[in-house]
Amino acid sequence: MDFLRQYWPLMAVALWFGYRFIRARRVAAQLPALKRAGAVLVDVRSRNEFAAGSAPGSINIPVGELGSRMGELPRQAPVVVACASGTRSGMAALMLKKAGFTQVYNAGNWANLAK
Repeated sequence: MDFLRQYWPLMAVALWFGYRFIRARRVAAQLPALKRAGAVLVDVRSRNEFAAGSAPGSINIPVGELGSRMGELPRQAPVVVACASGTRSGMAALMLKKAGFTQVYNAGNWANLAK
């Protein structure tokens, strides 16, 4: 019991990252079907990060610009967001859902879009 009391914050962080990893892998597995359904792949990293490497077919809308550029995204098609680690894409997914987008998927790392 002392072990749990002492290490619960570390275990909680490990579980959170494990959860994010599993969810991103699930979206990566769904990606072929999402693409067939007309999914838009959105990389929310900065312009410089996107220029240094990106998944084929993805568009770049930095998370800081997403609020003013949502009109560029179709509301009826799936939207798959990605970034460097899954944090910014998680924020982007929340923003899109709050704005009424119903089919939003967080792929985590942008390399997951290339699979």
